[in-house]
Amino acid sequence: MEDGIAEHSGVGVLDKGIGILHALVRGPLDLAQLQDATGLPRATAHRLAVALEQHRLVRRDPQGRFCLGFELIHLGRAATEAFPLAELAGPALLELRDRTGESVQLYVREADGRRCVLSLQSSHALRWIVPEGALLPLGLGSAGRVLADGGPLLADSVEEREPGVASVSAAVRDRQGAVVAAVSLSGPVERLGRQPVERFGAHVDATARAVSAALAV
Repeated sequence: MEDGIAEHSGVGVLDKGIGILHALVRGPLDLAQLQDATGLPRATAHRLAVALEQHRLVRRDPQGRFCLGFELIHLGRAATEAFPLAELAGPALLELRDRTGESVQLYVREADGRRCVLSLQSSHALRWIVPEGALLPLGLGSAGRVLADGGPLLADSVEEREPGVASVSAAVRDRQGAVVAAVSLSGPVERLGRQPVERFGAHVDATARAVSAALAV
């Protein structure tokens, strides 16, 4: 589970299978490595990995190691198409990235974490990259604070989650005024400064308002 965020449904075999998928996010693993990564007994790890392989959620590489399966691509695309927020926010976030030159992300709350549903990278050689789909802690970073219950509508952070990284985030609201997402701009402290909200806060807030307006149409 990324960044220490572990979710348990109480259904043991399901939790173990999901644990295998999370372990394979890091790359191909042979059976011994998969056992070490998940903490499962060897026979259990093998049985579940083979079962996931039957459903094409896991595959084998040419060396026989377990990898994430191609069916996950299909499921990911279907999930994206069923979640229009990222598509609606795309133009506004692209404009923010191009105007500032920094990386921008869109996060939504997921249980006690925040999921990156859209990520646009900076053109700078030195940049902060958040993969789409990454699940990060809710309690760390400006986007996490914006998405937390009762959090501020605009926040910034400096080296709060990662050394050398700063960010500023603003809340996206739905028609009822509820916070449904956070627009975030992030990059090296040496460019964003120790108070990134002063330099980029107005841009990020304007983008969040534009996304909110798109949701209201």
